[in-house]
Amino acid sequence: MSLLPFMKRKDITTSGENPEITAFLQDYSIEVMPRTAEKVDDFKDYLPTGTRVYIAHIDGTPIDDMVATAKRLADDGYRVMPHFPARIIADRAELADWIARYQGEAGVDQALLLAGGVAQPKGDFHSSMQLMETGLFGDFKRLHVAGHPEGNRDIDKDGSDHNVMEALRWKQRFSETTSADMALATQFAFEAKPMIAWADALRDAGITIPIHIGIAGPAKLQTLIKFAIACGVGPSLKVLQKRAMDVTKLLLPYEPTDVLTELAAHKAAHPDFNITNVHFFPLGGIKTNANWAIQNGGSNATPANLTKENQ
Repeated sequence: MSLLPFMKRKDITTSGENPEITAFLQDYSIEVMPRTAEKVDDFKDYLPTGTRVYIAHIDGTPIDDMVATAKRLADDGYRVMPHFPARIIADRAELADWIARYQGEAGVDQALLLAGGVAQPKGDFHSSMQLMETGLFGDFKRLHVAGHPEGNRDIDKDGSDHNVMEALRWKQRFSETTSADMALATQFAFEAKPMIAWADALRDAGITIPIHIGIAGPAKLQTLIKFAIACGVGPSLKVLQKRAMDVTKLLLPYEPTDVLTELAAHKAAHPDFNITNVHFFPLGGIKTNANWAIQNGGSNATPANLTKENQ
């Protein structure tokens, strides 16, 4: 499937070529940053109303910019989920201030809690668990935490999954006591079979938090390889490396069709599969990713039609 030329959402007709992918893409989410959001004149031209939009908080981004982006998206009818990276938050007072601003100015009641990408904490927090322990998110309706289908060398430097699994067991226990709906939002990867095996292993270990699987959106191959290396993508990086060695595909943009086809087929065959949603990382641009999602059947409920499970 060729990449769509630039067009606005209202000009796109959904192809629906693969009904399994169409079903799998329902209620997908996407990630933006303040600086990338500024390049979009009107999100309603590209994202269905009610789409969950994560706002990535990169170290150095002013909280003013984060809150302004959250307000803009919320005013346009999107479910806004800002990142709270523990290692860039100074202390409980700053965390409380951020929460108050998001709630007061943008009506935010969802958050992604994660350790963050900086090596050394800048303040009192170093993990998402510490953020949850503050109790400051007590009136949030939804809390997401990070998942790592290919492990995380920052957490388990020996290549095992010991520390990651201990953290997930803690988060599972927390999910059973909080009133907030929870999910694991994962790093992106490029192979379906390891994702499926990882998700099944979590369920076997008693981790039943639903999984929103990270998928890299359409992008130039060189761009994807750069981001994949920077983000610590593991063994599935070989999918891109193999593609780079094929001269017939080297200059063609990557699209996530293959990995989503396999995941969607597995979901159709196993309805209780614990990967429930797709979360897009728009590495080739928000507009390109949004157009691809819609062309492949992706849509989202409007806020009035949301059930508790997908709010």
